[in-house]
Amino acid sequence: MEAAIITAVDPILGFIQQKQNDIVALIREMVECESPSDDRAAVDRFVELVADRAADLGSMKTLPGGRFGRHLICDFHLPGRKKTGQILVLGHSDTVWPLGTLREMPFRISEGRLWGPGVLDMKSGIAFCLFAVRALRELDIAVGSRVMLQLNSDEEVGSHSSRMITEKNARKSKGVLVLEPGTGPEGKLKTARKGVGSYIVTVRGKASHAGVDFTAGASAIVELAAQITRIAGFTNLGRGTTVNPGVISGGTRSNVVAAEARVEVDVRVARAKDAAPLDRKFQALRPVDRRCSLEVSGGLNRLPMERSPGVRRLFRLAQKLGRDLGVDVEESSTGGASDGNLTAALGIPTLDGLGGVGEGAHAVSESIKVERIADRTALIAKLLASI
Repeated sequence: MEAAIITAVDPILGFIQQKQNDIVALIREMVECESPSDDRAAVDRFVELVADRAADLGSMKTLPGGRFGRHLICDFHLPGRKKTGQILVLGHSDTVWPLGTLREMPFRISEGRLWGPGVLDMKSGIAFCLFAVRALRELDIAVGSRVMLQLNSDEEVGSHSSRMITEKNARKSKGVLVLEPGTGPEGKLKTARKGVGSYIVTVRGKASHAGVDFTAGASAIVELAAQITRIAGFTNLGRGTTVNPGVISGGTRSNVVAAEARVEVDVRVARAKDAAPLDRKFQALRPVDRRCSLEVSGGLNRLPMERSPGVRRLFRLAQKLGRDLGVDVEESSTGGASDGNLTAALGIPTLDGLGGVGEGAHAVSESIKVERIADRTALIAKLLASI
């Protein structure tokens, strides 16, 4: 549902509406500072930009990200004498777009939208958070919790270096707000996400000449084909479990019986309790042709974000606060994962999808609705003041 136009009803919304041009300008700066996951220097430039623009809002520090860019921690200084507990706001600085994408997809404003690589996923969400904090400070609205923003540099590629930091900060928090984009054109919040993982199944057979000595060989490709049929059968749509053999490789020449082949498999589960049974199915795979051998590696990278009582409480609070802004806040579940999966799996109440409202994440149509900038930013501010 589109945000209603309200004038000076909610003070936070009114303040942010006056700052909307500044928010758009910051989003433009961020989009035009490209930050692909695999370019450490580019990500570090983006982190420096965010730290500079947030310097007056709190204390900044960065942490090493290994072969990826540095992770940014912003400890905001907010009104209110007594702070009880912590709210962790999660975002990521990296995007899927290669350096130079701006030449083909420049930042632009048209059709009531902002366009450009990373504008939806998730640079607009970061800008919303900074202006939400600015609104609370300038309006002198007391916030009862310490508020920490953590921007990870490797979320789009698995969060391997940031995961321990995320989990450490989440364990100290009473709630986690995730700046990923909302679902669909309505910008529905995300109260459930599937767990995500991957497996690699490698088959080793025996090579031979396909014409001269065919029967002496044991084809890894033929064996893999049989295994793929089995693996695809692990899908259980009724339980929300999907298993997708996505990439296959093997063999050397058409006149050689293949000695090796492999498949890369994407897996998604809606419930944490389904992860172990699925893993057992992979580990139980056995060759059809006993002359071949199988090797199975991999597993679940992120457990599901399930709609726990704590998640429901946060969502109901967001619904209530949304009504003050004239917005009907809705919820959704998604098959994609985020760093919110990591915090929810620890039992920390987590609310995801608080970033931009638009469409086209990871696509050339990536864009956000200008008319939803103010209410989304105001919702983040009101959540920070209410949790």
